[in-house]
Amino acid sequence: MNAPHNHRQFAATSVLSPAEEAAPTQPTSEMSIGELIAKANNLSVEQIESILTYQRENGVRFGEAAVALGLANTDDVIWALAQQFHYPYSSETNRSSLDPELVVGAQPFTEQAESFRAIRSKLIMQLFSEERPRHALAIISPESGDGKTFFAANIAVAFSQLPGRTLIIDADMRNSRLHNLFKLKEHSSGLSSILSGRAASRVIQSVSGLPSLYVLPVGVVPPNPLELLERPAFGLMMRELKTKFDRIIVDTPAMSSGADAAVVAARCGAAMVIARRDASRYSGAAEMIKTMRLANVELVGSVLNEY
Repeated sequence: MNAPHNHRQFAATSVLSPAEEAAPTQPTSEMSIGELIAKANNLSVEQIESILTYQRENGVRFGEAAVALGLANTDDVIWALAQQFHYPYSSETNRSSLDPELVVGAQPFTEQAESFRAIRSKLIMQLFSEERPRHALAIISPESGDGKTFFAANIAVAFSQLPGRTLIIDADMRNSRLHNLFKLKEHSSGLSSILSGRAASRVIQSVSGLPSLYVLPVGVVPPNPLELLERPAFGLMMRELKTKFDRIIVDTPAMSSGADAAVVAARCGAAMVIARRDASRYSGAAEMIKTMRLANVELVGSVLNEY
């Protein structure tokens, strides 16, 4: 299993010439909004002067003036603000390449994305604080179609926007979707390869446009998912990964599919319940929660999808 062991292994390849690498550069957080916009759009001295003139005459900000003159767009301004405040904001090109379901990455300033960030804050206080031992978080739901994978993927993207490394594991070996959502390269190796004891290399993949997020896909869908998850190898793997990643999110099969989710959650140590408004049954959710408590799984909360 080629999980990341240090930052050097995953360092980005430099695209600068030796002379450019040697030259001192000003940190983007110390540059003004105007400087960032001008640099990003390769604005000439004359264009910058025209923006400044428009800014003085109309009493607006540099970014607003640049947009009004057609020398920048709103996305450029938001990107410049993100650089100043150390917010990992992908370019419009990178965002457009993301699956629309990944709303936190594709549409980071929408109300829906903000809801995920609010849940992220609560999870940090309750589960991922520095004072607590490291846990992984299993995302569980009583029925298929409750929005569990959608939630798991987006909360993982939200965590990846913070410092540190976030890993999302696809442990749904009955109906896996994460490899499609994150548009991963076709690869036969994955969780099933590790648990079956087959030689596996590069099973953890990075996500284009989301540099702090890593995915461990299912790989080949096995005929015996529950038996694989019950092997000691799964617990050993989770223990190792907790030492290498700051946050781990695990997608699971619906409880109606079998005992997989309970086994996964027990290895993770914590779980969050996902239900769907006007669809999930109370009896199914209650039975699932009872099962989790019997397995000594810490239930950190529940989310009700409204779609």
